[in-house]
Amino acid sequence: MAGIYVHIPFCKKRCIYCDFYSTTCMEVQKPYIEALVNEITLRADYLKVNGELPLIETIYIGGGTPTTLETLSLARILDTIYCTYPVASDAEVTIECNPDDLSDKKIQELRHLPINRLSIGIQTFSDPHLHLLNRRHDSQQAIRAVKTCQDVGFDNISIDLIYGLPKQSLDDWASNLNIATELNVQHISAYSLIYEEGTRLYEMRQQGQAEEASEQMSLTMFNTLIDHLATAGFEHYEISNFARIGYRSRHNSSYWKGIPYLGCGPSAHSYDGTHRQWNSAHLHNYIQDVSHCKTPTDFIHASWIEKEELSIYEQYNDLIITALRTSDGLDLLHLRKKFGDQLTNYCLKNASKHLNNGLLEIIKEKEQYPEGLLKLTRQGIFVSDGVMSDLLFIED
Repeated sequence: MAGIYVHIPFCKKRCIYCDFYSTTCMEVQKPYIEALVNEITLRADYLKVNGELPLIETIYIGGGTPTTLETLSLARILDTIYCTYPVASDAEVTIECNPDDLSDKKIQELRHLPINRLSIGIQTFSDPHLHLLNRRHDSQQAIRAVKTCQDVGFDNISIDLIYGLPKQSLDDWASNLNIATELNVQHISAYSLIYEEGTRLYEMRQQGQAEEASEQMSLTMFNTLIDHLATAGFEHYEISNFARIGYRSRHNSSYWKGIPYLGCGPSAHSYDGTHRQWNSAHLHNYIQDVSHCKTPTDFIHASWIEKEELSIYEQYNDLIITALRTSDGLDLLHLRKKFGDQLTNYCLKNASKHLNNGLLEIIKEKEQYPEGLLKLTRQGIFVSDGVMSDLLFIED
């Protein structure tokens, strides 16, 4: 099995915190769609195993803001995928949306596409914070968009939230969580605000126009998030992701499980199990370069696609970082079978101090995991980056 990610780089406005590749240059949408469907069509060989295409079980249209595209363009992208690849009948097909794009007409149009999961970028239900972040919607638009999507039959909806906003109080954050759970969505992704260098938010902090939340406040908000969503019936299945039973993001889960995927569009990444590839993060260059590709071979030899073959140690590090992010943890028997005794023993040796200080645990209660599952404890989740870095293998 495999997945496909499609990057739509267009946004009507740029949020002050965003460092994803995007542009407000809307006039090139048409040539971009032409280049994109060309890449989708001609890069199928990337996913082939023994000459056969695997079943596509997840499709994710992200951005940017995919819903800035006309519905006919979205339909063309999906038609191209379904005509080129064997797509499972129960495939999870997700599109990222902004609330202000979700007019009644747009929602009805999306409902007639093979899209069965919506990821709505709300970020906060506080109008002052929405204004600060340069979002295009207000809180009532966000609430109304979710309810209208539910009314027309979308029953797998995820919303994004951000905490640790400038001057955000604990009561503000609790109010956001109350509204989110009252909307009865199936999935919530919640992230601590990061001041990425190169963003307007980073500049504002440097100029004293935005004050970063303290580490203690962010930690308290994260604790509040976990407790609130657990009470509301969500499982905390990945560091930043919470789902009702049966509604984990299958596409994102495939990343964490190391399942191959093809990424199309500028800056999009691909992974086949042993190699990574990523496209140039430049829209106009992407359109020009892809338009010159006429055969699958042209993509195999394209100089504008960066390629990296992963060493055995890099593959081990990838597994550590992805598996420990999840509540499923790291299957130690799988680790031993894939990487042998040397790296497994290295992992356990470096994990020992965190097992002793309560940041990691080994669960052995399940018969299918005879060597156990290595997992972060709740306390360990808060310092996960440090714990995982201690288990990584650094090549000389």
